[in-house]
Amino acid sequence: MNTSISTAERLARIRVNAFPYFRADWLERLILIFGSAQEILRQDAKTLAQEAQMNPATAQRFLQEAHALDPQKEWDKTAELGGHIYLPEDDEYPQALKSIKEPPLVLYVLGKLPPASQATVGMVGTRKITPYGRRAADKLATELTKSGITVISGLARGVDSVCHAAAVRLQKPTVAVIGTGVGRCYPAENRPLAKAILEYGGAIVSELPVNSPPSAFHFPRRNRIIAALSQVVTVVEGEVKSGALITAKLALEMGKDVLAVPGPIDSPQSAGPNQLIKDGAGVVSCLQDIIDYIPEQLRFGIKADTIQAPLTVKQEEEGLDDLSKRVLETIGPGECSLDAVVEALQIDVPQAATLLFELEIKGILACHNGLYSRSKF
Repeated sequence: MNTSISTAERLARIRVNAFPYFRADWLERLILIFGSAQEILRQDAKTLAQEAQMNPATAQRFLQEAHALDPQKEWDKTAELGGHIYLPEDDEYPQALKSIKEPPLVLYVLGKLPPASQATVGMVGTRKITPYGRRAADKLATELTKSGITVISGLARGVDSVCHAAAVRLQKPTVAVIGTGVGRCYPAENRPLAKAILEYGGAIVSELPVNSPPSAFHFPRRNRIIAALSQVVTVVEGEVKSGALITAKLALEMGKDVLAVPGPIDSPQSAGPNQLIKDGAGVVSCLQDIIDYIPEQLRFGIKADTIQAPLTVKQEEEGLDDLSKRVLETIGPGECSLDAVVEALQIDVPQAATLLFELEIKGILACHNGLYSRSKF
């Protein structure tokens, strides 16, 4: 970390970052006006409003929320989770974020971010994933990971979860940029996935205070971080007005290449990618289509010739251990809850959750509203 930034200034930056309605570049402007985050916090609302040309009520609320946050607790809780809090002045802060229009003032990181020399591809799409989208996302994310490319996504339901799960299944790193604090997991059913991301050398990233809850306001803003950390952004599925298309727009504004997976013309979830292609986005039909857009200096070490056909669901089932097979017998042709599996198999909740998660990322089970059933695709 940059030792020229005092501990007091670091803690003050964490405090001013607590107000979620100020963009990071607005906070940077405040620091330029007053000279430091510490000095900002020494102002009263009237002075802050006058000097920064801010509404007095907004200035008052900003100061209240900043002073209400305990930055030392933020630091300690992040460390307890195995993470760090970085500022743009730190060497550990990603160079890819330093160069964008609105770099996060504070970056919470659990795990390990890929080095600047690592090829990365953003994989984004709808939460309302279709069977076609699931197959496409799993195939591409699996092949990208096998070839040595790190997948960046958002840990949301649907396309994001499928892409992260593909990397986890291979026990390889993937990066999740989330719309909550790193002390929370949303959706809750992705807790095993989040744990596995860290276990296999990946990272979970947020600019929000550690215990920030999910908010509709947070998710579009986190998309700029996904775009910035990715050399190429691929949209798998999404409606024309969707978060995935916001990420694509932000990536284009950063000068990144945007690719799209074409889909059925009668599927609302393919309307977004199809529109992107009409507007000039690259078409993705195979792994090589993505690799062709990765900067040449980052292609060294990519092993595209090692890709093998994925196992079928039947082959996956044949390779299961006895306990996993008993889980499938318990679920049968219908639906089953986590608690029902615990009771039927007489195992504890963590073990049952792990078994169900592993069967889900293999594509054998699907989870809807907390109930597990055999996957239909």
